Amino acid sequence: MNAPAPRFTDLLAAEWIKMRSLRSTYWVLVLSALVAIAINVNAVHADLPYIDQPPPPAHDMRPFKYDPLHRGMNDIAAALVALAAAAFGAITVFGEYATGMIRTTLAAVPDRRAVITAKVVLVAGIALLLGTAVSVTSFFTTNAMLASRHVGLSLRDPGCLRAVAAYALVVPVCGLVGMAFGAVLRHATASIVGVVGMIFIVPMLFGGDRYRFLKEIGNHLPMAARSRLGLNPDSYTTLGAYPGTITGAWIALAGWALVSAAVAVTVVRRRDI
Repeated sequence: MNAPAPRFTDLLAAEWIKMRSLRSTYWVLVLSALVAIAINVNAVHADLPYIDQPPPPAHDMRPFKYDPLHRGMNDIAAALVALAAAAFGAITVFGEYATGMIRTTLAAVPDRRAVITAKVVLVAGIALLLGTAVSVTSFFTTNAMLASRHVGLSLRDPGCLRAVAAYALVVPVCGLVGMAFGAVLRHATASIVGVVGMIFIVPMLFGGDRYRFLKEIGNHLPMAARSRLGLNPDSYTTLGAYPGTITGAWIALAGWALVSAAVAVTVVRRRDI
């Protein structure tokens, strides 16, 4: 008598056991979240003296106006936690190939698509929790610090809810990008170099304001889309010439997530072990 096929919840439970057994992995995720929050909090704390005594406006310059979104939810902290999520996504795939555990997994569950889909769901869920923790904690902590200076914001202010959501969502998006690299490359060093390049190096190639077509390509990279969605509409902060649109930024994040998940599922399903 044949054993019943495992349910999808069983696959999720099995993948959770694998990920939980790698203690160093979730310690890295937790530490990256704490460091990212600390970076945001420290950035605002360092600004307090300048808020208390703003510099006098120079000739032909706008008066000083503090931007809590730009400082309290900055790109450095976002890139750090996104990199941790991307590395986590990559290791969930290439780790099994490196140790040979993938053979045991597929022997127990021959349905490769179901196995990798369970990984995708779990990685996206864990990364979303991580991103939400960093985003929500950073926003409320930094704006609580600014409340006595009367420059703090609330979620009801223009652009704030969108910024908090984008700050949280870019983390699972990068986690799925890491999974795609891990599935395609199946090598630890190559996968990590790939995700580092995607988050830190590639945006440099499509930055600047000189060539519009390069800037418009760069606007659709994950971290650039996050920056556009996190832009405070009531501040003087800008993204330079040729900024992307809000709609385009949301589409870019969704596109990166869907394409990365599709690549991971397709590659694992069709390539030999």
